[in-house]
Amino acid sequence: MEYVKLGDSGIEVSRVCAGCMSFGASQALGAWTLGQEETIEVVRRALDAGITFFDTANVYSGGLSEEYLGRAVRDLVPRDQVVIASKVYNNEGKLSRAAIQREIEGSLRRLGMDYLDLYIIHRYDYTTPVEETLEALHGLVISGKVRALGASAMYAYQFHTMQIIARDNGWTPFVSMQNHWNLLYREDEREMVPLCRQMNVALTPYSPLAAGRLSRPDWEADTPRFRQDQFAVGKYDGTREQDIPIAQRVRETADRLGVTMSQVALAWLFQKGADSPIVGATRAEYLEEAAGALSIRLTPEDVAFLEEPYLPHKVVGALLP
Repeated sequence: MEYVKLGDSGIEVSRVCAGCMSFGASQALGAWTLGQEETIEVVRRALDAGITFFDTANVYSGGLSEEYLGRAVRDLVPRDQVVIASKVYNNEGKLSRAAIQREIEGSLRRLGMDYLDLYIIHRYDYTTPVEETLEALHGLVISGKVRALGASAMYAYQFHTMQIIARDNGWTPFVSMQNHWNLLYREDEREMVPLCRQMNVALTPYSPLAAGRLSRPDWEADTPRFRQDQFAVGKYDGTREQDIPIAQRVRETADRLGVTMSQVALAWLFQKGADSPIVGATRAEYLEEAAGALSIRLTPEDVAFLEEPYLPHKVVGALLP
């Protein structure tokens, strides 16, 4: 495993992040979520693979994801040897001061922890003044409840505005961006990715395998998650016909290199500058496979071959007003 700092924070994370949306038996999400014992086993094997970075949210499985992750960490590893991220926004009050103060307490209680390493705003809030949000987040850092701040899925101009306001007021800036980025969705390469590089903000993209569409030979799969994950359907199936040729090229490249499709898709992201892609942890093998992608080096010809069929997409992730 390789490790990298989250921007200017000094916090070191593994270059593969375990996405914990699957933790917590959830009727809302369906049969693809994991129970407590399954969660513990996934976390155990992630740690064995050198993965120390875990990403959850207050709304995943109605809070059960945080609970299950917290129990697994307490059972398996000293708290200071892992980096735990959670999120706020998809809750009453979104990013208002009152909501942030309420939601951090709920997340810490469910996790059974005194602090979060990284607190991420899940989306941009059009209903709350940016200054109110940033001052409230800064207060969490000053109080010691949060070590660093991150953002996710917004327009680059919005992220730039928030960073500048934080700087001008002496408030804590964001050190990471959890954006939507993979071979099937590359719209953030226009502005968000260059902006993050300019500001030394770590890139921790979500859905790096396009909910499995970049990890298997066939677009469809006979799995509970494929049948029940309507979030993924909304993100990817509307552009299926234009994106299938890209997935086919991932398969061809994987066959030629003697590796898996997932490893090719992740190797491409690493070479494009992603610091720590968030790999959904529905099975421990997926995380172990992802760790192997760090040793794969694609040639410029490989990269061009994978990228050539891409066509512009509608924005998926950032919210309109």
